[in-house]
Amino acid sequence: MTLNLTEAEMKVLEDLSVKKDLSKTSLIRQALRLYQLVEVRVERGDKLFFEDDKTKEKAEVMLL
Repeated sequence: MTLNLTEAEMKVLEDLSVKKDLSKTSLIRQALRLYQLVEVRVERGDKLFFEDDKTKEKAEVMLL
């Protein structure tokens, strides 16, 4: 399989793989599993939020 990424996307992949101590392949697999989980939840009508620990302010994540 060939994966074509921009330089910026490749930099993100490299930075995250170092930060998480994962191979690029493992990181992409983990990202796909997370995306699949989010898709399943959104399809059934659930909402995804980020919450600030200090202010408790919530921001809904909108997916296309």
